[in-house]
Amino acid sequence: MKYFLRLSAFLLLLILLIVPLPAIAGSSSSVTPSTYSESDLINKDFAGRVLQSVDFAKVDLEEADFSDADIRGAVFNASNLANANLTGVDFSYGFGYLTNFNGADLTNANFQESILSFSTFRDAKINGADFSFAVLDKSQVKQLCENASGVNPKTGVDTRESLGCR
Repeated sequence: MKYFLRLSAFLLLLILLIVPLPAIAGSSSSVTPSTYSESDLINKDFAGRVLQSVDFAKVDLEEADFSDADIRGAVFNASNLANANLTGVDFSYGFGYLTNFNGADLTNANFQESILSFSTFRDAKINGADFSFAVLDKSQVKQLCENASGVNPKTGVDTRESLGCR
């Protein structure tokens, strides 16, 4: 079953790379624009905001604060989220391709069914993060398992189990 889900997610990723879909604006009126590209948003405060399906393409978001934000279905394509605060963020069904999460605080974050291919997570804090059915590179899963601990307070899922750690 896991193999089938991962294969399906991989095929979806290939389709999205070949035929990219336009981003749909989030449901919050405070979200403008619905696409951020090639922007410098270092230290930007997005805490608690609703940014569903917003597209961040080639954006520098180093040390940005996304704590408790609703970024379900958002796209981070070749973006830099190094040392960003993503504590309690809901990034389920999101897309993080070639994204730098190095040193980011992902405590209690929800990454369920997200595609995180070719992204890096070196020194990221993942206590309580839920990666259930997320698509990650095998090398990243191995690295994340070294420090995986805790249970996500919203989903009730153990971080190690969500990554398939042994």
